[in-house]
Amino acid sequence: MSTVTEMRDYLVSFFNDFEYDRTDAAFLLFTYDRIAGRDDTLAVWNEAIKTYEENCNCDFDMIISLAQEVAQRLDMHTYTAELLIFICLSKHLRELYSERNMDISIYHNSMLDLKYKLAECKAVKGVVGSFVSWWFGRFFNLERVALGRLQFEVDSFGRRYERDGHILTPDSKAINIHIPRTMTHLTPEECDKAFAMAKEYFKNEVGEDCPFICHSWMLYPGNEAILPENTNVRRFMSRFDIFDHADDPTLEDMWRIFDTDERDFNRLPTDTTMRRAYVSHLKNGGMLGWGHGVFFL
Repeated sequence: MSTVTEMRDYLVSFFNDFEYDRTDAAFLLFTYDRIAGRDDTLAVWNEAIKTYEENCNCDFDMIISLAQEVAQRLDMHTYTAELLIFICLSKHLRELYSERNMDISIYHNSMLDLKYKLAECKAVKGVVGSFVSWWFGRFFNLERVALGRLQFEVDSFGRRYERDGHILTPDSKAINIHIPRTMTHLTPEECDKAFAMAKEYFKNEVGEDCPFICHSWMLYPGNEAILPENTNVRRFMSRFDIFDHADDPTLEDMWRIFDTDERDFNRLPTDTTMRRAYVSHLKNGGMLGWGHGVFFL
C-alpha cells in the first residue's frame, strides 16, 4: 500500500505522462488532497485500493461504492471520485503488467481510456470525472486491452451462427471490439492495424477462424440512409455481417454522437458533417439504433 506522499507523487507523474489538461490535473490532485486530509475518508479510499491490490479480479462495483461513499462524505461529485479511484488503481495495474512481462505500451494505450472518459464526462455532464466508471473493470483485471485505435477483449459468442462456411456456437470465443472516443478518425487503415494486433494478441484464446464481434450504434443499418458510403462509419459497418439490430426510440446513445445530453433537436451541435446529417435525420422523424455484427480475419 502506497503512502499518501507516494500516491500523490504517482498522480503527478501519471498526469504528466498522459498529458492531462493542467486544470483537470490540478483539480484531481486537489481532490486527492481533500480525501487524504481526513482520516475517515482516507481509510475508505485505501480500503478500495487494498481490495484491488489483493485481487485484481475483485468486485469493482464495491470499489466504485467506496469511492461514492468518500464523495458523499466530502460533498464532492461522485463522477470525480469514481474516475480518481481508478487512476489511483492504475499504479498497481502498471505493476501487474511488469510482473507478467506484458508490453507496457499496451498498458499506456489502455490507460488512455481514463482520459477519454474524462473528456466525455466534461463534454456531456460538465464534470471532471467519469459517468461510466462501471466500464473500467475489465481493463484492470487484464481482460480488456487497447491495441492501436481500438479496444478488445475475448467473450463467448452467445448464439448460433452459420454463414459462408463459418460456424459459431454460443460457447465459441470471439474478439469483442470497442471503439473509444479518441478524437481521432476511425480510418480503415487504423482499424486494419488494430485488428491484426488483436488477432496476434489473442491467438491462443480464439481459433484460426478468428471472429470479431461488435455491438454499437455504428452498426445500426439505418446509418446507411444517413451517411455517405465513403464515411468512416459506413466503411467500418461494411466489414460486418450484421446479424441483429433494433431501433432505439429512447435515443440512449445520442450522446455518443453529439457529446451532450440535450434532447432538443434544435439545440444539438452541428459543427461536423456527421452531426449535421444526424440532426437532419432526427428532425425528419428518423430513428437511431444499434447493430450487432461479426466478421472473420
